[in-house]
Amino acid sequence: MSNLAKNYDHKNEMRWYEFWKNEGFFRPEINRDGKPYTIVIPPPNVTGSLHMGHALNSTLQDILIRWKRMKGYRALWVPGTDHAGIATQNVVERKLASEGKDRYTLGRDRFIEEVWKWKEEYGQRIINQLMRIGASCDWSRQRFTLDRGLSRAVREVFVRLFEDGLIYRDHRLINWCPRCHTALSDLEVEHEELEGKLTYIRYPLEDDNGYIVVATTRPETMLGDTAVAVHPEDKRYADLIGKRVILPLIGRKIPIVADDLVDPSFGTGAVKVTPAHDFNDEAMAKRQNPPLPFVTVIDESGRMTEEAGKKYAGLDRYECRKAVLNDLQELELIEKEQRHTHSVGHCYRCKTIIEPFSTVQWYVNVKEMADRAVQAVKSNSIRIVPETWLNSFHAWMDNIRDWCISRQIWWGHQIPVWYCPYCKTEDGEHQGDLIYINFYKPLEKGGESITGGSYTELRLRGLSTEEIMLHANTVKIDKNIKPICTREDPGECPECGSTELIRDPDVLDTWFSSALWPFSTLGWPEKTEDLSTYYPTDVLVTGFDILFFWVARMMMMGLKFMNDVPFRDVYIHALVRDAHGQKMSKSKGNVVDPLIIIDKYGADAFRFSLAAFAAQGRDIKFSEDRVEGYKNFINKIWNASKFILMNTGEELPESIPSPERWKDNLDLTGRWILSRLTKTINDINKSLEEYRFNDAANSIYQFIWHEFCDWYIELSKTVLYSETTSKELIEATKSALLFILESSLRLLHPFMPFVTEELWQNLPHTEQSIMIAPFPDHDLSDEEAEREMEYIVETISGIRSIRGELNIAPSAILDVKIKPLTERAESIINDYQDYIKQLARAGSIKIDRSFTKEKGTAVSVRKEIEVYIPLEGLLDVESEINRLKKDLKKVEDKISNLDRKLLNEDFIRKAPPEVVQKEKNKYNELMDKRERLNESIERLVELKGE
Repeated sequence: MSNLAKNYDHKNEMRWYEFWKNEGFFRPEINRDGKPYTIVIPPPNVTGSLHMGHALNSTLQDILIRWKRMKGYRALWVPGTDHAGIATQNVVERKLASEGKDRYTLGRDRFIEEVWKWKEEYGQRIINQLMRIGASCDWSRQRFTLDRGLSRAVREVFVRLFEDGLIYRDHRLINWCPRCHTALSDLEVEHEELEGKLTYIRYPLEDDNGYIVVATTRPETMLGDTAVAVHPEDKRYADLIGKRVILPLIGRKIPIVADDLVDPSFGTGAVKVTPAHDFNDEAMAKRQNPPLPFVTVIDESGRMTEEAGKKYAGLDRYECRKAVLNDLQELELIEKEQRHTHSVGHCYRCKTIIEPFSTVQWYVNVKEMADRAVQAVKSNSIRIVPETWLNSFHAWMDNIRDWCISRQIWWGHQIPVWYCPYCKTEDGEHQGDLIYINFYKPLEKGGESITGGSYTELRLRGLSTEEIMLHANTVKIDKNIKPICTREDPGECPECGSTELIRDPDVLDTWFSSALWPFSTLGWPEKTEDLSTYYPTDVLVTGFDILFFWVARMMMMGLKFMNDVPFRDVYIHALVRDAHGQKMSKSKGNVVDPLIIIDKYGADAFRFSLAAFAAQGRDIKFSEDRVEGYKNFINKIWNASKFILMNTGEELPESIPSPERWKDNLDLTGRWILSRLTKTINDINKSLEEYRFNDAANSIYQFIWHEFCDWYIELSKTVLYSETTSKELIEATKSALLFILESSLRLLHPFMPFVTEELWQNLPHTEQSIMIAPFPDHDLSDEEAEREMEYIVETISGIRSIRGELNIAPSAILDVKIKPLTERAESIINDYQDYIKQLARAGSIKIDRSFTKEKGTAVSVRKEIEVYIPLEGLLDVESEINRLKKDLKKVEDKISNLDRKLLNEDFIRKAPPEVVQKEKNKYNELMDKRERLNESIERLVELKGE
């Protein structure tokens, strides 16, 4: 007898989660003798809240780990979070600002303490949210990219790369965020198409009254120009190459040079060259003989320097742009301005427009490591799924540049390098003279106000090393100073013995520590049992947006330090968009909060919808209606379970009997459903092995909803409720119902863990939990039963089709004539006509291979079967034709209106693309409806005999 509640309550989900966690079912040791299977979670930012990308990513990983766990693998899913350098620092700085504080007032050490406090208070938030979605990670192995073990791994990797000559410092142009005050790698710059102005500026020639016109989108940078460049084969300027122009507003004389990089078709074909503020110009400057000088006119904060001239010094870069344009206009040096759309780089964290900025940074030479990663992919040691991402991967890796790994922030892994201010450079300069410190505010000492200076100068003015570093805003260390790189903090200089060492203030790029994640989380550099057991991992599930940020770098680091790939497969899932296919963003107001969806429908319905959407290579259009649909799927399973439990006896057996004990007593329908179960098991296993999550979800959905619930359970009622059914068939049918239900729940568990656990606990079982029960592995195939069952299904479907198409009331009892086209079809239909009557609501069934179509009879032609239904007394054909014609008229009117709308060029041009697409979809649906109505009318006219 069923003890199940009337309806399933998803509010019980976390009760089951706590049960699993407390019992230790998430730990791989639950299958101690199994083959290892490992996934490391892409660590979400410690600042984060669960968004749709996390939800999809975590759901897919959890499906894999639960599936493998049930298949007996020693399945380990390593969880953790990323310290998220810039993002976390920005969050804490905003918090401090709301309290009237800033990081400079606190100083570095106290600020770091504040970040740790924030992390302890809020850092578990996203972990708790992952638990809400059902993530079955081994939480006893949870890691954080700044925890003690991972910090040691980061330091060891840095030192080894430094010792190998792969880490170095260099002075070059980098991407700089004036808001975050830090360098950014190329990957951390988001490019956006913006409409700006292309300003054509006259640069007067030195020796005559003429001028050369250059076009620029950034007129404020002209203050740092050191040349004008033209293409060497551009005949318009051939006579000017080697001459000089006078830089407007500044008066500096600069040369006209030739360079192949110049595009003669852009603007006037002459371009300004600002080596300190443009990457192409930097390369061009270095190619000239002699090289062009660098003039820095924009500082770290996006303000103009003294080199920009007294009038502009101190102005914000965009204020300066206005001032420069105004001054050029007054001098009549602007020839024209025109609109110009161009790609502008933004900081990926704060969205500020970046500036190319010349500074000393730390770099990793990645060429050799990248080559090894490429070979690993080419040799199939690492498989990227879907393969459509291979071209992007190879294109980026083949053109990879050295990785800028230093960031000018405080939260993160501080670079393990020190400098001695008392030693000399190779050129004989005192290193203390080459370390420049600026204070965040003037420091009062001995009656004087000190704003900064060289380390040597500041020490001579009575400041201690501690005071200097405590109040430092920026520390600039010349690239010629010798670094001291050690595994442990050095107590003294190894050359001169000085104990006054200056530590490099920069921290490492967040992705540096993340690149070590697959092996650092398992204990490296120690030779731990976890490392030897679970590395390399089996699959990395990730979004395409971090393929180069993270995935490629993990490949490089894994091969370098473990001499093996970090994972066998990389599955790249799609982006979750809104229902109209638009990217979700706060500015558009179309962001869907996963937690709201979970609260409303439960995690199971949400998870299943994500899996069902997750077709390879296709972005997901998220629809709440689909989630509601899968909530109905849960209700269907719940009600089916209640029916089975109520109809399988007062007392359930301790365990469900093996099919070998009862399957020979089943009829055709029972043998058929067992065979369909076997096919579904095989389909799901194959789909999950190939990361076709949507196909796996669709297989289990089709089997449970349609084949099991709609067909077998309904067919079983004929057996269970018939007074003439044999006892053996009844008992075998009850066993089959229980067996199929229990097997279906285990098949469904990786997708819907909560409801399956609750239902499974009400069935006979031997294991403590469904999540550690074996994944179904039955071979009960019966191809003959599947072929023969087709006759029953086709016959019932034919009767239902006529009923539906002709709008015959569901309550109407039909007289049915069936014409089998083969002897086998005739035999099966004869044997199972009671089943057909039950499911098709037929009053009588006549079977004859000689039947022909008569007037006033509806027909449905199926495979090897024809179904005839006399309509007399069931349908007023004339009235039905008139009703359908009225419906057709309404549909055709709507089509005409939409036709006019979609042919209106103004509408197509002005309406948002998603609105246009919605109207096109409506149009297609109406066209389909018109076709169906016409077919129905034609059929009725034919029945009428017209």
